[in-house]
Amino acid sequence: MTFGIVAGTFLATFLASYLSSVYLAIFFSMFMAFVSAQMFLNKKPKPSRELAGNFGLFTAGSGIGAVSALVSIGGGSLTVPFLTWQNIEIKQAIGTSAAIGVPISIAGTLGYLINGWGQSSPQDYIFGFVYLPAVLLISITSFFTAPYGARLAHKLPVSMLKKVFAVLLIILSVKMLASVL
Repeated sequence: MTFGIVAGTFLATFLASYLSSVYLAIFFSMFMAFVSAQMFLNKKPKPSRELAGNFGLFTAGSGIGAVSALVSIGGGSLTVPFLTWQNIEIKQAIGTSAAIGVPISIAGTLGYLINGWGQSSPQDYIFGFVYLPAVLLISITSFFTAPYGARLAHKLPVSMLKKVFAVLLIILSVKMLASVL
């Protein structure tokens, strides 16, 4: 899945400067609303469903990476639902999603540095399409809060964890719609 994540994320950064974010944001918001409703209502795939093979994981990873790069998310809101749909336990899906955030952020950062290099403004701490003060603040916040999230994920019952994650997805969906409308 990681190779697909890296390829999809990096290649999508080249599309980002050409695509209208409005239609992509609307699509993504509707998709997230659908996924979160399924998760909140505890809709489950057939128990016989197995994890996709290498090609399926690469393809899913490419799609997750591409959407993540285009809408500037870490990928967890797509990875967790995909993995739970593949009958991966929610706690493992969240852990995997956290690990997948690293290659998404590296590939996305490199892609946005390359694609926006002509618009850099070092005196304003902007390199490519990357604003360094935001990177620093988000990194510091994540460093200190990620352990709490991991502990909470292990303490909460799975049904509660799914509902909490579903609500967060709905909030993300509404926020994205509000930002483009």
